[in-house]
Amino acid sequence: MKQVVVLGCGLVGRLIAKDLASDASLSVTVADRDERALKSLGSDEKLRTIVSDLSDVSALAKLLSGFGLAVGSLPGFLGLQTLRTVIETGIDYADISFMPEDPLDLHELAVKRGVTAIVDCGVAPGMSNLIAGHAAATMERLDRILIVVGGLPTVRQWPFEYKAVFSPIDVIEEYTRPARYVEYGRTVEQPALSDVELIDLPGVGTLEAFNTDGLRSLARTLTAPHMKEKTLRYPGHAERMRMLRDAGFFGYDPIQLKDAEIRPIDLTARLLFQMWKMQPSDRDLTVMRVVVEGAERGRRVRHTWDLLERFDEASGASAMSRTTGFPCAIAARMLARGDIAEKGVLPPEILGKHEALFQGFMGGLAQRGVRFTQTVEELADRA
Repeated sequence: MKQVVVLGCGLVGRLIAKDLASDASLSVTVADRDERALKSLGSDEKLRTIVSDLSDVSALAKLLSGFGLAVGSLPGFLGLQTLRTVIETGIDYADISFMPEDPLDLHELAVKRGVTAIVDCGVAPGMSNLIAGHAAATMERLDRILIVVGGLPTVRQWPFEYKAVFSPIDVIEEYTRPARYVEYGRTVEQPALSDVELIDLPGVGTLEAFNTDGLRSLARTLTAPHMKEKTLRYPGHAERMRMLRDAGFFGYDPIQLKDAEIRPIDLTARLLFQMWKMQPSDRDLTVMRVVVEGAERGRRVRHTWDLLERFDEASGASAMSRTTGFPCAIAARMLARGDIAEKGVLPPEILGKHEALFQGFMGGLAQRGVRFTQTVEELADRA
């Protein structure tokens, strides 16, 4: 029986753990420093829990030594050091952490240690990458990749009209980190929250899309002259976030306030979390569209994959936790079965180039009620 440890017991970590615990071939333990979070798992006999400060590298390394597979569901600021520690321990890893650093910098270390580490394995980055990788493997040429994605509350409440299942600092990071994308074959940067445009999506209505740094590894691993990712929110959200950012509320440099020094980001995150935290009565949706244009069988075509997932009343799981957690759980199962032979740090687009793995993800999601709709249209000009 494979011994698996899930690092982090937030909304997404809990879902991943329960999904993996349903597999009779896996023995699952969940680790978190918050005992109350671990108690939220209930009395499931298939799940063991360990109270541990996962930000302590030495404690983490000691914890990992008893397991054959790790799954990461931690805030982004812990992402890289956790990835490094797991790799140095020598066990395989599936991770959803939205780390600000480039996880591919640890690829050679993972190869040397004989480790397979699947990173950015959520919805976007994650399934968006997998789809892009699949398109790269099946089309003759890629011309354009556009990803638009967002997690939104079903009920809009002023002033932010937003709820978060992640660490609020991770969300704020999206609003401050420069957005990198590919234009005419060159990587360029624009400020986050820029190039706001309105997009109409079936079943949702009109949303605004703005630049964020979600393209990530795709800019390095795929070749297409135009690639961009944008975040979706209800109209007006980007302007409010720009106001807070430009006024300094997202700053990391400490400021003196009476007898104490505080980082504006810490205070802002604490205040916003009170408003953004999902309450038991809240319902959410995840919407994503991946558009890939290019050449296929001598003609120019456009492939569009649409996802619209809503809160699951039967399980009580949010749409964002399902669309983020299930891909990671599927990846972990693949690692446990030995389905992925390649070593190193692997973003999902690398897996998407393998038809069996791509179908494994899509089929696994469909079994869990998360389904993509794909459409294909021929473009006017010839390839």
